[in-house]
Amino acid sequence: MIHRVTLIRGDGTGPELVEATRRVLEAAAATAGSTFEWDVVDAGVDIMETAGTPLPDNVLESIRKNKVALKGPITTPIGTGFRSVNVALRKELDLYACIRPCKTYRGVRSRYENIDIVIVRENTEDLYAGVEYDLGSPEARQIIQMAGGKIREDAAISIKPISVTGTRRIVKKAFDYAVENNRKKVTAVCKANIMKYTDGLFYRVAREVAEEYRDRGIEYDEWLVDAMCMQLVQKPENYDVLVMPNLYGDILSDLGAGLVGGLGVAPGANIGDDCALFEATHGSAPKYTGQNKVNPTALILSGMLMLRYLKEKEAADRLEQAVADVIAEGKYVTYDLKPDRNDPTAVGTSQMADAIIARLQA
Repeated sequence: MIHRVTLIRGDGTGPELVEATRRVLEAAAATAGSTFEWDVVDAGVDIMETAGTPLPDNVLESIRKNKVALKGPITTPIGTGFRSVNVALRKELDLYACIRPCKTYRGVRSRYENIDIVIVRENTEDLYAGVEYDLGSPEARQIIQMAGGKIREDAAISIKPISVTGTRRIVKKAFDYAVENNRKKVTAVCKANIMKYTDGLFYRVAREVAEEYRDRGIEYDEWLVDAMCMQLVQKPENYDVLVMPNLYGDILSDLGAGLVGGLGVAPGANIGDDCALFEATHGSAPKYTGQNKVNPTALILSGMLMLRYLKEKEAADRLEQAVADVIAEGKYVTYDLKPDRNDPTAVGTSQMADAIIARLQA
């Protein structure tokens, strides 16, 4: 089987992480007799000067054509500059489901053991829809007037849309994931006691979807987002698949990553009805650019999720086991996976990829 995949190199440490992951994925696919044809494209701050945009049209065209993409980290400026390329890709391609497994691997430092939680985050609505009005704008003044004294005159405004359509398809995606992966429970998470119309709608639609899956043996429950944060810290073993709106999903996926050892081991998948994009949860770490230092595990595990999406289950299982074995052995791992981060025996990004490939080929 030949898989044609768009490969977005990203910026900062993205290109070196992508190169390490590409080599590992080729080795994993080869174990099942498959190969990749990569359509390599660039996006991010590194091409702003030449392309005039961090997201050129050819990137979107490539993904629409190939239906599957692997993306390296891309820098998002805080407070100023262009909006997130990551958010733009999800919106443009309607990648409405962000799936982020949070799983412990022996050898990764964590306060917890045996965690295996999957966060399913709605990707296109909520406060991340980008409907904002600046301080003093006509739109902001109009909304302030409509609010009847509930909003201060000197406020900027963000709009939080939650739709029946968006909620229904993300909750169905969570239940379908549970069915396909032998999961036992789906938990809906929001703040419906305060946001009774938006988050209240999320719960209402989630309950309707849950009824449709009752005969599939999937348990359903609900938690408010603040209480869920406490639950995940105190009793993470009680939870399985969590589904939630966009903002809560962003926050809880980082919390989940913290439970299992950090963003360095946190993969991610963004999936729509027509195509899918796979990326690590962490950022581009520009201060480490070109140093062959950053842990490639998160992006490699994102590639493992891509293999599963491509129905290469055997190759995906072998890859996950190879990653787990290398981390557990602790010899050929990056500095952050050593008990002492200053351990001089730590290897670089490329060398850790080499060790994983060696396990795959053993």
